[in-house]
Amino acid sequence: MKKILVAEDEQAIREFVVINLKRAGYDPYEAVNGEQALEIYEREGGNFDVAVLDIMMPGAYDGLAVCRELRKKSGTIGIIMLTARTQEMDKVNGLMMGADDYVTKPFSPSELVARVDAVYRRVALAEMRQENHFKEEIVSGEFSLNLRNHTLMKKGKPIELTQVEFQIMEYFFSNPGMALDRTNILKHVWGEADYGEEKIVDVNIRRLRMKVEDEPSSPKHIVTVWGLGYKWEA
Repeated sequence: MKKILVAEDEQAIREFVVINLKRAGYDPYEAVNGEQALEIYEREGGNFDVAVLDIMMPGAYDGLAVCRELRKKSGTIGIIMLTARTQEMDKVNGLMMGADDYVTKPFSPSELVARVDAVYRRVALAEMRQENHFKEEIVSGEFSLNLRNHTLMKKGKPIELTQVEFQIMEYFFSNPGMALDRTNILKHVWGEADYGEEKIVDVNIRRLRMKVEDEPSSPKHIVTVWGLGYKWEA
């Protein structure tokens, strides 16, 4: 079964999420707050594919704090934040802390499952490549991207990437110097069935620039193509 951690303090919403994930073939573990979510994660040895976290939870660990802790423990787990329509800054903060995606309340069962499926596919693909000892590597200037162990190297030094960041870099490396619009990046990384906004692309680009650029405020590698999107320059 595909294990998924669900942290939501509102019982009705949590039960709605769990029921629909079970119908879609997932094995959900329920947590009523952030502290319990982290306890379950540790108890299960971190053996989760995806985590669905409500941003607004009571206690010492809200969804953002849990996201931060999970990302410290694992670069591969898929993380989806549940947000309210009024929580625009929280959406951005969640993505900056390493979340892969977010779903805005209220949401339909099909939307939720589509977003979880998209994140799970990325996790499963990474695991498949590792298990099959996939060794292909893409080199671009001073950077090298290893497709088997999902590592990015700059001048021989490793740069840690989330699953989403890795897929964006793989897309860039496969299309060097080509202007890629936000819609194509969104579809390539989050899937055709995605309900997301192009803003999620911009936030992840900001994160990547902080990791790969010598001067993130004056990028030389991930270059903005005004009115369109971005391109990769080695």
